This record gives sequence, structure tokens and C-alpha cells, in this order.
Amino acid sequence: QVQLVESGGGLVQAGGSLRLSCAASGRTWRSYAMGWFRQAPGKEREFVAAISWSGGKTSYADSVKGRFTISRDNAKNTLYLKMNSLKPEDTAVYYCAAVITYVHTIVVVTADEYDYWGQGTQVTVSS
Repeated sequence: QVQLVESGGGLVQAGGSLRLSCAASGRTWRSYAMGWFRQAPGKEREFVAAISWSGGKTSYADSVKGRFTISRDNAKNTLYLKMNSLKPEDTAVYYCAAVITYVHTIVVVTADEYDYWGQGTQVTVSS
């Protein structure tokens, strides 16, 4: 089992920045790919960004490409999402997710493929 806890959300003005963190605990000695998803009120959960276990490969939704950066520190068992140039449409609850992989270069972009989820952290961008 892997437990995930997000932090770093909050209220920010449009154009501002935030950095989300996701701390993993439990059976973290196993390799796993990780990702960030978000869900706005009345909308479906959507993919934001994903990263391979090694950190060498990443993938982003078109809506955040060039503004958001996903990274991870395996020594600290922590996943990050740096969000710059935030827009009101980025307002959502952000979730981190993890899935065990056996290939260090795999990036997973589909929510259904993830096994573990955090509880979410609210990001609100005011105009």
C-alpha cells in the first residue's frame, strides 16, 4: 500500500504561482509512476501531468503545457507540481496518484490505470 498526501494548495491571483507537493509513504521502495489530476466543480476529473519513476519522462495536458512543471524527488518520496501563470480556469481540486510500474520510463496519463490516490488539495485562482 502507498499513502499519498497533497499540500500546497490555496488562493492565488491570476498570473500567480503555486507549488503543490505530494508526500508518499508506505511501500515506497517499489517503483511507481505518478501523476497529477484535477477536478473542477461540475466537471469530470482530468489529467494534468505525469512523470515516470525515474523522472526522465514527463507528459502534460495541452492546457497546462509551458506553465506547469512536474518533478519528483525519490530520495524524499515526494512529487511536485510547479504551477506558473495561473488562470481562473485552473481552479480545481488537485489530486496526486501513483501506480506501480516495472519499467522506469513508463508515463501513465489515464486515471483508471492509477492504483493510489491522495485526498486532494484545493487550488483557487481569482481573476
